[in-house]
Amino acid sequence: MSTSAKVTIGGVLVLVLVLGAWWFRWQGGGGGSAEGRIYFYDLSERKLFAGPREAVPPIKGLNNDEMDGVRAIVISPTGNPRERKNVQIAYLEKYTPELKSQLEALRKAEAAGQSTVGLLPHGAVPKNTLVRRLTDADWVPMTSPAGEAIVSEWNRPGPDGKYPVICVP
Repeated sequence: MSTSAKVTIGGVLVLVLVLGAWWFRWQGGGGGSAEGRIYFYDLSERKLFAGPREAVPPIKGLNNDEMDGVRAIVISPTGNPRERKNVQIAYLEKYTPELKSQLEALRKAEAAGQSTVGLLPHGAVPKNTLVRRLTDADWVPMTSPAGEAIVSEWNRPGPDGKYPVICVP
């Protein structure tokens, strides 16, 4: 193979890699926002807001000290997370008071460099995660049949055949 052919192939490979990285990022890949923020929903204000990824819901909402900020799983049904006009809330999520206190104790122990063995029992997170649709009144365990339906029903292709994607602020 000639040197010019090798240079051409190398150039094409570099171009393909650059375009692939750009496309992956444009499609919303790459692990979310650089700031590590996710969506929360203030139940009393009925508004979305951005909060730190490491926050353990429920958290303080927008308007007062009430713990009415819950995690919001926000999706783009068109498959394009940059198309903000069509985003919608797929479902809401919060933890039981027991799990919230266990997770906060775990984080304190990690920050202090202490052992975290036994602080969070195996399987505690899914069993103690509560979910609901935005229009529902009641919270249900994520592991219940109703909870499993809520967390999976949004992930279906639309009329155009595209799957929705989860959005970050």
